[in-house]
Amino acid sequence: MASALLELPRNFRPLQIYEQVSEKIRAEIRSGRFMPDARLPSERELASLFGVGRPAVREAIGALQNEGLVVTRRNSGTYVATNAPDVLSRGAGTTKENVDGEIQPDYSPSATLDVRLILEPAIARRAAALKKRDKLAEHYLAQMETLTDVSDPEQRALWNNSDRLFHRQLAQMTGDALLAKLAGEIAETMDQSLWKRIKDDGIFDPQRIRLYVAEHRLIYEAIVTGDADAAAFYVEQHIQRVKRDITPA
Repeated sequence: MASALLELPRNFRPLQIYEQVSEKIRAEIRSGRFMPDARLPSERELASLFGVGRPAVREAIGALQNEGLVVTRRNSGTYVATNAPDVLSRGAGTTKENVDGEIQPDYSPSATLDVRLILEPAIARRAAALKKRDKLAEHYLAQMETLTDVSDPEQRALWNNSDRLFHRQLAQMTGDALLAKLAGEIAETMDQSLWKRIKDDGIFDPQRIRLYVAEHRLIYEAIVTGDADAAAFYVEQHIQRVKRDITPA
């Protein structure tokens, strides 16, 4: 007799690596191994303990911060929140679902950056072939250039929004509807809570932000002057820099 196949729930999906790591840390908090107010092992130690890369640990910590289970103190480390047991008892870490019952993950920022490295240099080349200025892209650039206090939540939110929409607009500048749709999906991913948390934690230096602004300006000017090679190069270098800043190896 043939064995019956296991029927998976309609909303089943495999967990991303960072989600597996965050669940392991939740389990350690539940078990009492990681006590309230206790300092967690370093990212490097956790990566070794769980057999994963540091980017997955950084993303897991970011997810736990968003849930209120841990707090990170700059130059000190990450600590279990005082009220972590209460937070867990209220269901922290439960899966988010949309109205159709489909599981809605926050996508891994490191995976998002890997996809951007594939897609965005090609977008820059295609946009450069048209050599056209774009008022909306220039508007987002101007907004980014107004940033003066990276510690101000409102300015940081403006930066994050202008940054992701600028990159989306580059795809609009290609005139290709499919590229624009793909870039729109990435822009939505960059608006998720985990992305914002990881980016805010990794990019807190005003000088670094000014460097990012300059890189965006280089990308745009290379596109509008028709220098496809330079546009693709500047985009790739910019994304590589972001990757080093927010998801260290």
